[in-house]
Amino acid sequence: MSSSLLDRRAALKLGAALGGELVLTVALPPMLAQAATETTPSFAPNAFIRIDRQGIVTLVMPMVEMGQGTYTSLSMLLAEELEVGLDQVRLEHAPPNDALYANGLLHVQSTGLSASIREFWTPLRQAGAMGRTLLIAAAAKRWGVDPKSCRAEHGVVFAPSGARQLGYGELVESAAKLAVPAPDSVTLKQPKDFKLIGTRAARLDMPAKVNGTAMFGIDARPAGVKIAAIAISPVFGGKPKSVNQAAALAVKGVHQVVMTDDAVAVVADHMGAAKKGLEAAAVQWDEGPHAAVSSADILHQLEEASKQPGAVARNEGDAAKVLASVTQRIDAIYQVPFLAHAPMEPMNCTVDLRKDSCDIWVGTQAPTLTQAVVAGIVGLPKEAVRIHNHLLGGGFGRRLEADGTVRAVKIAQQVQGPVKVVWSREEDIQHDMYRPCYYDRISAALGPDGKPVAWTHRIAGSSVMARYIPPLFRDGLDPDAVEGAAEPPYAFPNIHVDYVRVEPPGIPTAFWRGVGPTHNVFVVESFLDELATAAKQDTVAYRKALLAHNPRALGVLTLATDKAGWSRTLPPRRGLGVSVQFAFGSYLSQVAEVEVGTDGSVRVHRLVCAIDCGLTVNPDTVAAQMEGGSIFGLTALLNGAITLKNGRVEQGNFDTYVPMRIDEVPVIETHQVMSAEAPGGIGETATAIVAPAVTNAIFAATGKRIRALPVDTGLLKA
Repeated sequence: MSSSLLDRRAALKLGAALGGELVLTVALPPMLAQAATETTPSFAPNAFIRIDRQGIVTLVMPMVEMGQGTYTSLSMLLAEELEVGLDQVRLEHAPPNDALYANGLLHVQSTGLSASIREFWTPLRQAGAMGRTLLIAAAAKRWGVDPKSCRAEHGVVFAPSGARQLGYGELVESAAKLAVPAPDSVTLKQPKDFKLIGTRAARLDMPAKVNGTAMFGIDARPAGVKIAAIAISPVFGGKPKSVNQAAALAVKGVHQVVMTDDAVAVVADHMGAAKKGLEAAAVQWDEGPHAAVSSADILHQLEEASKQPGAVARNEGDAAKVLASVTQRIDAIYQVPFLAHAPMEPMNCTVDLRKDSCDIWVGTQAPTLTQAVVAGIVGLPKEAVRIHNHLLGGGFGRRLEADGTVRAVKIAQQVQGPVKVVWSREEDIQHDMYRPCYYDRISAALGPDGKPVAWTHRIAGSSVMARYIPPLFRDGLDPDAVEGAAEPPYAFPNIHVDYVRVEPPGIPTAFWRGVGPTHNVFVVESFLDELATAAKQDTVAYRKALLAHNPRALGVLTLATDKAGWSRTLPPRRGLGVSVQFAFGSYLSQVAEVEVGTDGSVRVHRLVCAIDCGLTVNPDTVAAQMEGGSIFGLTALLNGAITLKNGRVEQGNFDTYVPMRIDEVPVIETHQVMSAEAPGGIGETATAIVAPAVTNAIFAATGKRIRALPVDTGLLKA
């Protein structure tokens, strides 16, 4: 057991004791419960279900849990159709297998893009219905009755009279001998018959997280493991120049100093010794070609590139011609910075590399990608690389990347036996793969009624798609970079949106929670607010006129503004701001109530969210995602920026890359539109929309427009 795990559990027990009772639970966490029964013959009609003779239902979980509630919501889909209670479901991580578990939006087995419910809404329900169909058929055959006359409920099949019944565990052997129906041949429930879907189900992962038995990647501790602390070149593209190995090895508990292409690791008995050894090593760096890079250089690079036409994402009508001919034209430039993911669980990976196999203990959003990358490094077939996936202490897109695992494997290649590599918080933030910074040029022409008759938007920034999913980067266009800009929910008669790819020197960029919409919704919704101001119209009425063709968007806007009391009078330097978006298959509108102090400080008092995400699986999860996503986005809006000087990231720990503090968190209300549409994603929606809602509220409070993030409070002083 790791020292970190002991500490966490001890703290939880102590907390319980101080509350008047001592909690000493030994219950298996859901992800491990299957281990006790996996040697028993079982019934597995498809890739997602296994039922043993004790009637325990195991869901082979294709997605990972990083706090978003997917373990519970996906389990509800299976349990609903299988006709078992949620308390009867146990979870087991799916092994890496794109053929069985690929996310259809990303085309690989991965958790991201707010896609879990959207992608598995039908497959998991079909999987449950297939199991239920077979179990009922097995019971009917035993009783000699028509299967249609039987019913299943809570893991039991009942005969027509109700007098006879058989538990699922009693039926698995005979059910396993029946022909498995095709997924699209089974009958799925109508929404009116749902028993679980739509209810406020308790989180399956919560008990283990409360009692300290939940296992994250950093908790992995195979027998004989050593701990490694790592230092990576502070300048991107640099490499170690000199290392005082003797001083490092003189530290008690240190076993080895390992060098890779751009990093140094000290391997020890425990983290304390490893960190002391790393400090003693006094690593000197060859900083390479990017030692002079600064944020100002990158901004200048983007600005120059944005003057040239880019790859066209959308072109309807003749926006350029209209812009040249109207009397009222509005132009603006917006900027957003690099952002780090900064999950609470720092990057870590444990590796046990042997001649013919390799075991990896890690929390990853992309297990098949990780498996393939490791296999390529160590020269083993993929099947010889075993990925032991764990709960994620925050992902936000960071753990879609395999760079942490790659570094750990390169260290493990020089270490005898298993080794766990743990990054410090500073290494994590200073060597993240960042949300790209973007530079946007946007223009609009207003007609006689003040409405936009032409709209152009050019986005300049790096391409994550070109690196991560090259086949989706076509003809110079990154679909993620223009998401939220190319298809705004509003009706514009002439619209032109293009994209210019600009890669910053040496700086890796990656998906970040909210992906494309995190920057584009800020730009579009802020600029639309500017147009309403220029037209001297109420910004909500202005939006409604442009959403007449879009009833779902209009619906959430109306609901949010009604609940927020849009037309009420507020004190001086206090304002309301609104934003609307369609992203991840869901419609969302948010109203922010903000107060700006005379010193420029910004206090967000209240956020009102109205969401239409189609059929709701778990309303509690929707509300939790509105709250968590909003806070994540507020952190970036108010404090988030990764800046560079002399090739180095200037931020380090949470004192310089500051998360929103608990006493700063506003009241967050969530109102859901009842809908029969297919479910949309919710995990990233609030993160994307909160920035323009707040900056528009700042404008309402002060008359000052925020066009660059994070908010510069120096501009807001009275």
